[in-house]
Amino acid sequence: MPILLFLIDTSASMNQRTDLGTSYLDIAKGAVELFLKLRARDPASRGDRYMLVTYDEPPYCIKAGWKENHATFMSELKNLQASGLTTLGQALRSSFDLLNLNRLISGIDNYGQGRNPFFLEPSILITITDGNKLTSTAGVQEELHLPLNSPLPGSELTKEPFRWDQRLFALVLRLPGLASTEPEQVGSVPTDESAITQMCEVTGGRSYCVRTQRMLNQCLESLVQKIQSGVVINFEKTGPDPLPVGEDGLMDSARPSNSFAAQPWHSCHKLIYVRPNSKTGVPVGHWPIPESFWPDQNLPSLPPRTSHPVVRFSCVDCEPMVIDKLPFDKYELEPSPLTQYILERKSPHTCWQVFVTSSGKYNELGYPFGYLKASTTLTCVNLFVMPYNYPVLLPLLDDLFKVHKLKANLKWRQAFDSYLKTLPPYYLLPLKKALRMMGAPNLISDNLDCGLSYSVISYLKKLSQQTKLESERILASVGKKPPQEIGIRVKNHSGVGVSLTHSKNFRKLLKEIIGESAPRLTELNTKEFAGFQLGLLNKDLKPQTYRNAYDIPRRGLLDQLTRMRSNLLKTHKFIVGQDEDSLHSVPVAQMGNYQEYLKTLASPLREIDPDQPKRLHTFGNPFKQDKKGMMIDEADEFVAGPQNKVKRPGEASSPLSSKRRRNVMVIPEVHEEKMENGQLTPDGFLSKPAPPELMNMARDGIPHNQLDSLSDDFASLRKDGLIHKPGTNAILGGSKSGSVSLEDRKVSGTSALGTVANALQITPAMAQGINADIKHQLMKEVRKFGRKYERIFILLEEVQGPLAVKKQFVEFTIKEAARFKRRVLIQYLEKVLEKIDSHHHLNNVNHINSRSSC
Repeated sequence: MPILLFLIDTSASMNQRTDLGTSYLDIAKGAVELFLKLRARDPASRGDRYMLVTYDEPPYCIKAGWKENHATFMSELKNLQASGLTTLGQALRSSFDLLNLNRLISGIDNYGQGRNPFFLEPSILITITDGNKLTSTAGVQEELHLPLNSPLPGSELTKEPFRWDQRLFALVLRLPGLASTEPEQVGSVPTDESAITQMCEVTGGRSYCVRTQRMLNQCLESLVQKIQSGVVINFEKTGPDPLPVGEDGLMDSARPSNSFAAQPWHSCHKLIYVRPNSKTGVPVGHWPIPESFWPDQNLPSLPPRTSHPVVRFSCVDCEPMVIDKLPFDKYELEPSPLTQYILERKSPHTCWQVFVTSSGKYNELGYPFGYLKASTTLTCVNLFVMPYNYPVLLPLLDDLFKVHKLKANLKWRQAFDSYLKTLPPYYLLPLKKALRMMGAPNLISDNLDCGLSYSVISYLKKLSQQTKLESERILASVGKKPPQEIGIRVKNHSGVGVSLTHSKNFRKLLKEIIGESAPRLTELNTKEFAGFQLGLLNKDLKPQTYRNAYDIPRRGLLDQLTRMRSNLLKTHKFIVGQDEDSLHSVPVAQMGNYQEYLKTLASPLREIDPDQPKRLHTFGNPFKQDKKGMMIDEADEFVAGPQNKVKRPGEASSPLSSKRRRNVMVIPEVHEEKMENGQLTPDGFLSKPAPPELMNMARDGIPHNQLDSLSDDFASLRKDGLIHKPGTNAILGGSKSGSVSLEDRKVSGTSALGTVANALQITPAMAQGINADIKHQLMKEVRKFGRKYERIFILLEEVQGPLAVKKQFVEFTIKEAARFKRRVLIQYLEKVLEKIDSHHHLNNVNHINSRSSC
């Protein structure tokens, strides 16, 4: 859940005007609103949290914090006014303290126990200022200084006021007051030369020098792309430079290597991306980055850590090590001179080990805890975080599984114990979990020691309690206005204070409110509202404050009963005192509040199979698939080889494939014909009433025994999970949707009698409308993924008309299924079509025999 904190400069200098006539403060407000609109395009913006801080004195500088919603944020933003001094340092300190308010309570920083990149609160701090001189009550400041004293407990545990997952970006407004005649610069936006630029670079961000409105929009687009989940790390080289690599990718020892000259890639201050898990939506990891000290029971207090860990990398080429089932963490590095240098070497099968100085007990540099390695495709560089001193652990575990078969002997046990002595204590618990995941025996004692003294643990618990109290105090002051200058106090000596209830005017006004006296109408100017009549107060009409049911008049019983029932059952749609028109009347200030609406929406479901190719909504064909990632469709499992090939002249084909192709391809040929007199139109269903022959066929009906045999055939389909509708005798051509003649009603029985009565009530126009709706639903159902075809067969059951109409709908469904390659569905529909044809033919034979007998 990203946190976006906007620090707006509200000093008096923000009132200066641009060439467009707007003030800098107005431009800052518009920039925030435009940023929110750009951010709303990303579905991940649903979880964003917005905060607003100004240059006021703390704690009144916090306008919207942890508990305020988006509506409060927008309201406070629009009500900002520019007045006061440019106290940027104090405002930055208050902003970072607000972001760090709950970190000690949640234990996200994990002091003394290693740094976990997957425990993070990614925060972006965006400040909008005019870049003028920094002023305070002590005078003008040339440099940016953040106050060292912080009201937040535990701030002394980190040297800097920010954390490794917090970055600062600055929009420095340099818009001219007069229109410039020079052509506008095109390209990237340069950094600003003000004091805030260095502060931005320290946190891993940057500043933007904004000179035009177009540049401002360009910066906002760039800032939206900067919202990434990750942490900032200092990468520094240790040891000599690697040997240069020739054009063939091999080491070229003949080329000189300047190991002493400083290169840009020797020290990089960049982000590593911490991607959330695709299933849970939260980052998942296993191993921490080690601390820069060895935890000891004798330490009276924890040494303060730097915000960004210093990770040193050795340029000695090593083989990347990994074994089966041992978990590891993989983080992609932000593009930098270091990543560019590694990729240019074109060595994806070698790696550089990484260390943290003073992390080991017996080694100053420490032992490797991972390595840097280029991806196989040479598109990015990844940081692999492994168990501490993994070059010793991995061969031991490999021997345990492959040589000793999980039965460790004494020699192996001694080697493993020697390894544990080089391991910082906070690595024991992750290693114990990893061994359990691998299925190894319990090799580590259950009584784990975190390595911290009792006094340090007690101190951390005490800090957590103090942070809760300070957090409640700061959050309670959010939104409060700073006290105004009250000026000179003048005491009122005009007698003893008289109670308000003894005032004559107050008592008179109170009587008017409760209705005991008429209001004073002499003060109203009736000429001002010509054409309107003033309604006088009806003294007989009293407020309905009934406490006894017997007090209600007889003529008002029904009205009062309706109100009581509505209030009791809450059957009214709207809030009391709110009609339908006022429900849709939204103030202009709230019309753009799309964030609250996004929060009410349900979270999007994850893909059933993320390996399936995504459908691209290309122009002209929204169902076109990416051919690069094309996979076999679910319908192609039953069809192999010949069906997917284009048949050439003279090429033989199997009977099965020709039959399938004939059943599928005959449908477009039928639809291409010019059909009239109520037959199929090109869109695939009846646009005119059925011909007389079909209506006569419907009146003749289908024998009851044939309907039962047809329903038995559909019952076999129900066993496959396609149809399940209890209490139904037929699906296609059944008595539910068919019409039965008067003679057959006497034979069919009582059940058919009720069905005929229902069928006779449907006119041809009604049947046509029902069928049109069924056709539309069939198109939707066929497009859906999966093999749940029950709804399709239920819809075919409900088709109105004779058997020939039902046949046309089945053919239309086959055509739609052929468009989307639903071959399994086509097989079932072809079976249904064969049954309909057989029953149709049998019905015609019986009809001819009955006429000949007559």
